[in-house]
Amino acid sequence: MYGTRISLSVGLVGVGISFILGLILGGISGYFGGTVDNVIQRIIDVLMSLPTIPLWLAFAAAVPQDWSSVKVYFITTIILSIFGWTTLARTVRGKLLSMREEDFVMAARLYGCTPFRIITRHLLPGFASYIIVSLTLAIPSMILGETALSYLGVGLRPPAISWGVLLQDAQNVRTIGLHPWILIPCIFVILAVLMFNFMGDGLRDAADPYAR
Repeated sequence: MYGTRISLSVGLVGVGISFILGLILGGISGYFGGTVDNVIQRIIDVLMSLPTIPLWLAFAAAVPQDWSSVKVYFITTIILSIFGWTTLARTVRGKLLSMREEDFVMAARLYGCTPFRIITRHLLPGFASYIIVSLTLAIPSMILGETALSYLGVGLRPPAISWGVLLQDAQNVRTIGLHPWILIPCIFVILAVLMFNFMGDGLRDAADPYAR
């Protein structure tokens, strides 16, 4: 139960930060286009091309061992968010590219609305249901990311308690054979991931007018 609070909060906070970055940068990229769009897309390409394992090994070497659990929690959430906003940003960009030339957008421009108001009040609400579904489906990846990092000793460390920290003792097969109950956190990880996936599928079907 204590580990659930940390693991779920990392997923929710990380998705929240990714949500803000994805909407802002994806909206700017899709609405303005041109040089701004090229710069943001190249940044996304670089972030998506970085190898994960060497990156986390470098992260483990860079984090001081005397850091408190709060600092490690904060930096882990930030790094997961930095690599989690790219997919949403590309989705938002694609939607805005197809909608920015619509008549209602032109009417808003002629009325004198600022680009920020056009993006936030006219364009983004047009596919808000898709964004909500994407966020719901992104939470499991954040949870699995934190669990994997903490399990490998790269993320959170004791005395912090998370599902990954609780599973650190399960790295030894002999230990698992003598104490199989240390795998109990795996059950909660599976249940949480399935729950958010089912929720995302349900929201997607509810938001799709053509779904039966």
